[in-house]
Amino acid sequence: MLQRCEVTPTRPLAQAEGRGENKVHVWYLIILDVYDRVAPHSPGYSRQRHTRSRALLVPGPLQPAIAGRDGDRQQVILQAGVSPIRQPPATEKRVLGTVEWLTASRFSLLRDFALCHWKSHVPFVLKALGECCPLLASLKLSHCSGVQAESLSLLAKRCPRLESLDLQHSQVDSSAVLSFLGVAGSRLKRLWLTYSSRMNAILTTLAAGSCPGLRLLEVNRDIKQSSQRFQLPVEQLQAASPELQVLRLLNVIWSPKPSPRAAPATLGFPQLEELCLATTVLSFVTDGVLRQLLWASARLRMLDLRGCFRVTPKGLQELPCPDLEQLHLGLYCSPSALPLPTTGSPLLTWKWQHSLQELDLAGQSFSERDLEQALAAFARGPAPLRALNLTGTKVTLSTVSALILSCPGLSYLNLSSCRHLPRGTKRAYRGPAAIRQCLQGLLTHSDEPEPAQDAGR
Repeated sequence: MLQRCEVTPTRPLAQAEGRGENKVHVWYLIILDVYDRVAPHSPGYSRQRHTRSRALLVPGPLQPAIAGRDGDRQQVILQAGVSPIRQPPATEKRVLGTVEWLTASRFSLLRDFALCHWKSHVPFVLKALGECCPLLASLKLSHCSGVQAESLSLLAKRCPRLESLDLQHSQVDSSAVLSFLGVAGSRLKRLWLTYSSRMNAILTTLAAGSCPGLRLLEVNRDIKQSSQRFQLPVEQLQAASPELQVLRLLNVIWSPKPSPRAAPATLGFPQLEELCLATTVLSFVTDGVLRQLLWASARLRMLDLRGCFRVTPKGLQELPCPDLEQLHLGLYCSPSALPLPTTGSPLLTWKWQHSLQELDLAGQSFSERDLEQALAAFARGPAPLRALNLTGTKVTLSTVSALILSCPGLSYLNLSSCRHLPRGTKRAYRGPAAIRQCLQGLLTHSDEPEPAQDAGR
């Protein structure tokens, strides 16, 4: 029975086969992933679900392609669509008829729905979902236009289990989001948004307690979008959403909003497991901001601070997060004139060497000796480190060799642009075999005799 559906546009067949740009053909790309339910005591049983995939490219309505029903079909992922080129009225009527037939005949148990790159008729699709999909739990509108407040709030009323909303990269007015939160905010658990000039109204509503059970909040920004700074009411959001587990503010310029003097003390984010503040633009995240966000987050497992050049190793060491598994501190787009620390990396590795699985230090200015002391922390015992990015650092040959010998589980190592390493070794290594090849190359270079010094020296 169909439980998840993703609808995306495909290019016309005439363009795909190179037969001209003027002819418009309406074709549907259907990808069916069928998960078979196998009895626990039957031959060939395993804990993993067996998968059969089938891809169809058929003209006209979708009915013939998915009319059949399989008794063992547990989940079907369907992708279908039409050309984004403007269609004649008869073709648009045919498409809408197909959508109406699907929702009425095949989507009664639908739980996850994604609509991508639809520039019109979005309210029609949302209305059809509201009438025929009472079990809908997740809605994603990606790169869509014409999303109206009335259709979005009506869908929330007719789908009482809807708890996940993704509106990233779609043209949605803030009033539509606010109307949705007014209806479904009390049960909403996951929310994805793209930054706009009217984001403050949405953040104010969230901080006022409209989504007390929110567990994931992500706000991103398109790279081509103009940068505009906004204030995040951190303490109010902590009080309003104490169950938040994932907070992502991606490529946005923000700073904490000052709290009123009479504001009560907050409990922080005690359930937070992932904090991502990665950015390619100016960052105002400091040690104090990080402490304000994470002072009660003992369960934090993933911390992404790429581009946050104001954060120091000392500030990270003081965080009350004892079992961090992923730490990303890479600097990829920061100006070279920034004053970056040359010492302090051992404070990070010796604090989390027992739990750290992924570490990104790309572009950092730590000295050779500092990196040697930092990476020596993984030689204390069986290190869980699986991925390490040292792009553009001053790491030396002996330090990398000792690290590989100390971390048998290492499966990704990036040594690109490491100026102190010999030629032929400055690249990314993926997989255990490539890591062993890297070690062999480093040991070969270490055995080579040093060039003779000039006699006059």
